[in-house]
Amino acid sequence: MDSLLMPVVDDDGAPFWEYAARGELRVQACAEPDCAELRFPPRPCCPHCRSFDSEWRRMSGRGRIWSFVLPHPPLLPAYAAQAPYNAVVVELLDAPRIRLVGNVVAAPDAPLNSVVPARLRIGAAVKVAFTELDGITVPRWLLERA
Repeated sequence: MDSLLMPVVDDDGAPFWEYAARGELRVQACAEPDCAELRFPPRPCCPHCRSFDSEWRRMSGRGRIWSFVLPHPPLLPAYAAQAPYNAVVVELLDAPRIRLVGNVVAAPDAPLNSVVPARLRIGAAVKVAFTELDGITVPRWLLERA
């Protein structure tokens, strides 16, 4: 059986996945008081001030769909069975320059095709939900208005 593509956890991003396993959406931030810029994807050095000091700030988990796509065949075999599904880019409300990629689903453990594509639109309000897939907890998105 083919499996879904899973995140690759590296040293810089490991805290993101550890917090996700606790049900928390956190984003890396520069710990330099004069900078404090958020950054994603995680990396060792702040691109704004070049500091190597960082912290992880808890986000509200609310956002808006910034972009989305409904992939068309040919698809990887594990995804073909779930078509039609969505892939979204979500802009976080409390960090508008931070955008995360994921899927909008009807419930945290629902299949990728659990939301009718016609319900998706740019700007739609979403909130994060977490589910475990093959030993790693991943963020997914739920529409705020059901």
